[in-house]
Amino acid sequence: MAARRAAREPLQHLTGVAHFRNITLEVGKGVFVPRPETEWVTGLAIDAVKACATAEPIVFDLCAGSGAIGLAIATEIPNAQVIGVEKSADAFGYTSRNYAKLAPTNGRAILADVADTPNDLDGKVDVVISNPPYIPAQMVPIYPEVALHDPGLALYGGEDGLEVVRVVADVASRLLHSGGTLIIEHADMQGEAVRHLLLEKGWTQVRTHQDFNSRDRSVSAVRSH
Repeated sequence: MAARRAAREPLQHLTGVAHFRNITLEVGKGVFVPRPETEWVTGLAIDAVKACATAEPIVFDLCAGSGAIGLAIATEIPNAQVIGVEKSADAFGYTSRNYAKLAPTNGRAILADVADTPNDLDGKVDVVISNPPYIPAQMVPIYPEVALHDPGLALYGGEDGLEVVRVVADVASRLLHSGGTLIIEHADMQGEAVRHLLLEKGWTQVRTHQDFNSRDRSVSAVRSH
């Protein structure tokens, strides 16, 4: 194990688990290891879900990966119904096992591309959250733990890094009811670009949120119609 760690394999791959807010997730090769910054973004989503007037808020976690975001919501708000959507078959093994273990009654995982998210709940969803791949294609992460061991599918978001963000915004606009909330994590240099993207698509109350390092880390927006 020491040799593997010396080779910069993530500690979470060696132990097979990742701790995220109040839960312990199964992780390993083929799935993105959740970050502390995402715990903070998840807190924004939890606040949005708690503010919902409905008795059983419906939440979608798009680009679910290990299921970290959705499962934190499902365990901290037991009356919420949470659906995680993940396109990678390799990652989905972890997604589905984590959902079965941590949210057997109020969560479910779906293997699908974000663009193919089922439409049976269109217009009925209260909150959509996503930590999509957002690294521009030409940028290689500096840390070997990320560059060599996190799956590229979870990292790279096209030429400008916003390719999947655009899809998430479009899918969220059909899932959410009027007044529903969208929250997207992004890179610290993408705040202005993501705000502009959402405003162009007709979202309202578009706001950038800074993380615990005072860096732009996520955006929230409201579906107006």
